[in-house]
Amino acid sequence: MSKQKYTFSVAPMMDWTDRHCRFFHRLITRHAQLYTEMVTARALIYGDAARLMRFDVREHPVAIQLGGAEPLELARAAKLAEDAGYNEVNLNVGCPSDRVQSGAFGAALMANPALVADCVTAMAAVVQIPVTVKCRIGIDEQEPHETLPVFIETVSAAPCDTFIIHARKAWLKGLSPKQNRNVPPLDYDMVRSIKMAHPDLTIILNGGLRDVPHALAQSETLDGAMMGRAAYQTPWMLAKIDTLVFGKTGSGPVKEDIVAALIEYAAHETENGTPLHAITRHIMGLFAGQPGARNWRRTLSEDAPRPGAGPEVIAKAAQAVLGELWAA
Repeated sequence: MSKQKYTFSVAPMMDWTDRHCRFFHRLITRHAQLYTEMVTARALIYGDAARLMRFDVREHPVAIQLGGAEPLELARAAKLAEDAGYNEVNLNVGCPSDRVQSGAFGAALMANPALVADCVTAMAAVVQIPVTVKCRIGIDEQEPHETLPVFIETVSAAPCDTFIIHARKAWLKGLSPKQNRNVPPLDYDMVRSIKMAHPDLTIILNGGLRDVPHALAQSETLDGAMMGRAAYQTPWMLAKIDTLVFGKTGSGPVKEDIVAALIEYAAHETENGTPLHAITRHIMGLFAGQPGARNWRRTLSEDAPRPGAGPEVIAKAAQAVLGELWAA
């Protein structure tokens, strides 16, 4: 399913898509767009920006997702991100967590498209990289068929030409962030209607995509798909992306090579003070569905958190699924 300009990405996920997770995903797919977990503009401006924005050059193409609602702060943060080498700045207009709501940003911004437009305008004025928006189809009592078109029209005039739309409403009152991932019904047709009304915009589908075939089928008439939790939990599904989406030929990724690369990466990181568990917690699903996968997970979960644990834990875990001679 190679399409010109069609894109595929792994969603920004809080506490999950950190730099170690992204490095791992990049070993599986060379061309899917990767996103950071959300970082607030104020954290970059007033905190340790170098630490928060750190990434491996091998992660490219990689985008940073910003949270905030102050145009000037977002502009400063976007410039920091561009200077750090990110390929895209994405504004979070979809997260329903209490912490985000208390800052009047995330999904709460769906109620204020004019402010979102101001934020996008401010960021676009100071960077050369794309500024994109990830939003919901609506929040609370909004009627998406009425409010989403207004939101898209207002923000696209900022200008913003790329929208990643999570095809669920977010209920800011009465549902937890976890419930917001499952309870509100999906409405893929709503997203497709936006593309029909705005063929000039890049519209990418997000929300409830179970696997790669499902994602590609549901986004057939759109400009791309973004997968979240399913890709994180069963990451090997990403191994087909480069061929199916980006039309790349040749041999695909090999799990033995990925494990070897992870061992090398873990050796470098642990030597520089990174706890092994910070890396291995993201790779639990690599062998999902294979014989020995349970032992792989058990070894990583039991041994990696131990003081002084190093890359040998990954090698030991790999023997359960790849055999004693896998690295010979």
